[in-house]
Amino acid sequence: MTESVAFGAANYAVLVVYLAIVVGIGLLVSGKQKTTTDFFLAGRNVPWFIVAMSVFATITSAVTYMGVPGLVYGENLSIMVGILMMPVVAPFIILLFLPFYQRLNVTTSYEYILQRFGANARYCVSGLFVCARLGWLGTVIYAPALALSVVTGIELWLAIVLMGLLATAYTALGGLAAVIWTDAAQFVILVCGVLLVAASLMREVPGGVPEILRVAGETGHLNLLEWKPSLTRMTVTVVAVSYFFNFLHDYGVDQITVQRLLATRSLGAMARATIVNALMSVVIVGVLAFIGLGLFAYHQAWPDRLPDGIVGDQVFPYYIVHALPAGVSGLVIAGIFAAAMSSMDSGINSLSTVVVNDFIRPARGSNADDKKDLWIARVLVVVFGVFATGVAFFATTIGEILKTAQVFLGLFSGPVLALFLLGILTRRGSFVAWLCGVAVAVPATIALQRWTDVHFVYYFPFSFGLCFVVGLLLSFVFKAPAADPSLTLRGNVVAKRDDSM
Repeated sequence: MTESVAFGAANYAVLVVYLAIVVGIGLLVSGKQKTTTDFFLAGRNVPWFIVAMSVFATITSAVTYMGVPGLVYGENLSIMVGILMMPVVAPFIILLFLPFYQRLNVTTSYEYILQRFGANARYCVSGLFVCARLGWLGTVIYAPALALSVVTGIELWLAIVLMGLLATAYTALGGLAAVIWTDAAQFVILVCGVLLVAASLMREVPGGVPEILRVAGETGHLNLLEWKPSLTRMTVTVVAVSYFFNFLHDYGVDQITVQRLLATRSLGAMARATIVNALMSVVIVGVLAFIGLGLFAYHQAWPDRLPDGIVGDQVFPYYIVHALPAGVSGLVIAGIFAAAMSSMDSGINSLSTVVVNDFIRPARGSNADDKKDLWIARVLVVVFGVFATGVAFFATTIGEILKTAQVFLGLFSGPVLALFLLGILTRRGSFVAWLCGVAVAVPATIALQRWTDVHFVYYFPFSFGLCFVVGLLLSFVFKAPAADPSLTLRGNVVAKRDDSM
């Protein structure tokens, strides 16, 4: 049975201060958005380093914050090979995607799909984005709610509601400016929390770092030499391939990330933010992975300190409240909140952007009304925030949070990446052929998830790969007209060469 421990006044005080800072930032920038460009892109004038912090805080949600230590604790360190793919992927993102967004002066990444494949294609990928991110938002709310429930005894359903409403409120007030600047503050809190836990484990585990590594090596948790693929567990090869394509999507085409990059001043600023974020990812997620190893060694040394009911994703928050001093544990829990809220605010802001820009405006035609669109955007933020809070209850029924996120992203986001690459890498890529790929990939991915024991790291590359291969092969069958070369990689390279002459 789980031991009940009071969270304490000092910890609550730290949480209240954190929440006050976040809401204060939202209030500080609220009311300054006079146009949809201000609300969606913060006037395209945000410093690139702040954007890099925001991108990291957004993608490194509480799913990662709690899930990576839990995954390493329960399995092995193979996930670090995946994170090391981020610097590998960064040049591809800068070459393949960012020049198109800058040259076309887009508000959403899916405007490239409009130019390349037409309006129906844009509606499809925008719709898939909405489906994927609504499901993902449920998991990022559920994670901190779970932590709050474990450490304070508050009912899980109440914690979910509170988290959802807080993030929704300040996002509706300040738009992307509020999102980015609160993300920067949350980034600092998140990093402080990670470092405090790592330092605590180095002190609390008898023998420190050498003992942590010794235990990890003897129990197979390092597992960095197993290259043979396995369908049922994480190995180096599988994780490397999976995360390469995951990162191509998350940082190259997903509106949540692209929208932040578009808030910078130039293509160079977008590239710098991408590179710095990649380096941040390796370092900070590496510390999270070390925490997973440290937690395992700690509970090997002190097995009586972990009740039978605490497993997987709960081990990390349980250690926080039981092993860290009062006040310090409050700051680390605030880091979990920061990780979740930075993802929640980014998600609902991007969903609002996509619906207004890719659905409402095209449907209205030339009758533009920017002030009305700004009002609609704020309303949509509230609607999506409330809906995502409801989705969090569904996340409680399908197991571990990292797996939950992969279910939604693999199902809907893999085909989106496939269409972008069909458009950028080929002139003959066909939207109709891609639709056939979607018709094959989505049910096949559902079957993989529901009726096999295949590890969740396969979900995304399976969905993407099947859709891309089917779409590519059928593009030759349908013989689509050749696209404008300027909308393909070859044309983009030629255009850059001409500009430099």
